[in-house]
Amino acid sequence: MKWTDVQEIAIELSEKYPDIDPRTVRFTDLHNWVVSLEGFDDDPKRGGEKVLEAIQAAWIGESDFEDED
Repeated sequence: MKWTDVQEIAIELSEKYPDIDPRTVRFTDLHNWVVSLEGFDDDPKRGGEKVLEAIQAAWIGESDFEDED
């Protein structure tokens, strides 16, 4: 996975942290969680604020979708 795989990262995070509300996650924690995901293989320095915002938004979308089940 690369930083550009925003949707895939969001799905992985929602599966790994099912009890976490993504709206409450600090970007420093989010960054650390992404780089520690199994299969993540990109330069940690490339995970800036814009990409973290996109990942967080996608994760929120994933968690909202799961709440509808």
